[in-house]
Amino acid sequence: MTPALDPALRAALRCALALLWLVSAHHKLRDPARFRDALAGYRLIPAPAVHVFAAGIAALELGLGLALLLPAAGPAPALATAALLALYALAIATNLVRGRRAIDCGCGARPQPLGEGLVARNAVLVGVALAAALPAAGRALTWLDLATIGGGAAALAALYAAADAALANGVRSRALRARA
Repeated sequence: MTPALDPALRAALRCALALLWLVSAHHKLRDPARFRDALAGYRLIPAPAVHVFAAGIAALELGLGLALLLPAAGPAPALATAALLALYALAIATNLVRGRRAIDCGCGARPQPLGEGLVARNAVLVGVALAAALPAAGRALTWLDLATIGGGAAALAALYAAADAALANGVRSRALRARA
């Protein structure tokens, strides 16, 4: 028997993941040259195709962000989110194994070098996305659930932002220590 989530929790997870994708797509669309450079830095895509892949990734993230907000979309956007995040983790891990840490992850507003923390972060997000793909328990949402969904999504977004800042600061502090 497949476990079911409380519908308010499921909606909060989906809203938080939607916000993640919409913000991520915004960064890529606002500065497409920077994202293309970051994507090329991974050296996983043939150089002539980087331009097309960069545009496709931004469009995919935007589409997933919007689809996660539609309950009628079912589990597909959450499952696609898990797959894309796992692919991102694999791309990062591949470059870490190659010893290529100094490239920009391409995942935010500021350049951030690759590190194991980014792989772990994406692994946690894969788990969140898989949880968001579970069916909702059979109860109707109430007006109070809307506050729970909004507050839960905001809390998850704040947790993500704090973890992302901690990862970026950890990389910067290690670099400063190495120079000293």
